Amino acid sequence: MPRTLLITGASSGIGAATARTAAQRGWRVALLARSADKLESLAGKIGKHALALPCDVTDRDALKRAIDGAAEHFGGLDAVFANAGTGVSRPGIEKGDPEEWRQMIDLNILAVLDTAHAAIPHLKKTKGHFVVTGSKAGRDHMKGSVYSATKWFIHGFGENLAEEMREWGGRATVIAPGMVNTAFFDEDKPGKIQPEDVAEAVLFALEQPRTAAVREVYIMPND
Repeated sequence: MPRTLLITGASSGIGAATARTAAQRGWRVALLARSADKLESLAGKIGKHALALPCDVTDRDALKRAIDGAAEHFGGLDAVFANAGTGVSRPGIEKGDPEEWRQMIDLNILAVLDTAHAAIPHLKKTKGHFVVTGSKAGRDHMKGSVYSATKWFIHGFGENLAEEMREWGGRATVIAPGMVNTAFFDEDKPGKIQPEDVAEAVLFALEQPRTAAVREVYIMPND
């Protein structure tokens, strides 16, 4: 029976690339993001094994309804990829915008916690897998970077969650890329990591034998 992967931030970039790659490998995919048009277009291109569930993942109730709806539609969830995230336009502490920090923390931290909280009851039934997008910025100290601090949280959370899930046969993985060629940046970066490269890393972690748990995949550009 095909396995089901739910992806947040699925409308573009890493999320969309992972949805396409997973579907090509025989996974069914539930797609979550705010952009209904983009999600419907992506789901249409993937075909009958894709389900578009537009929602704002910072809305806890809407997020839970989407996760529960995906599990009901597909008969369960085998994996969840908490990929939605954002940065800030004004880096640094002194010149940073506290309102931007709050919006970023809502998405980069609280929405990940809410995704895990809503998904774990479903993943527990399948001894499933929780994957989350970290960053090289979550492994390095970067001058005045609140974004980096949010990713440090994700790396710590990912390991802690992995230990909790291990008690019932589940797994958790942090995917930690360096610079990825996505809309996160204003200019195209063809020499950097491509979204499809990160998608391959996600599928690598998901498709390991049950006896192995890949806790982190660290990817750097080769240019």
